[in-house]
Amino acid sequence: MSIRRSLAVLTIAGAAGAASFGLAAPAQASTLGKIPGCVSVWQTTGKITKTGYAYNGCKYRVRMKIVWGWGGDGPCTTVSPGGTIYSKVARGKRFDGAKTC
Repeated sequence: MSIRRSLAVLTIAGAAGAASFGLAAPAQASTLGKIPGCVSVWQTTGKITKTGYAYNGCKYRVRMKIVWGWGGDGPCTTVSPGGTIYSKVARGKRFDGAKTC
């Protein structure tokens, strides 16, 4: 069996094993914290830091925060329509989007 085929078999077996233990794939950033669909989230990565953003495209204020895996979340902030919040962390943290608070 080739190495490429062995890796494919291991990947499929690992996915099946995770499913049998009830482990789910990571949620999409835009649906993680049940933020409204009119909120956009994205990240930028620099040489040393990573910055997560959330833009309020809604016609009303939204109270939300940036969420990081393996690190502290950003502060809970009320964002007016057309406003953007951001949170900067060291690289290596996983960007999990935004959630309401």
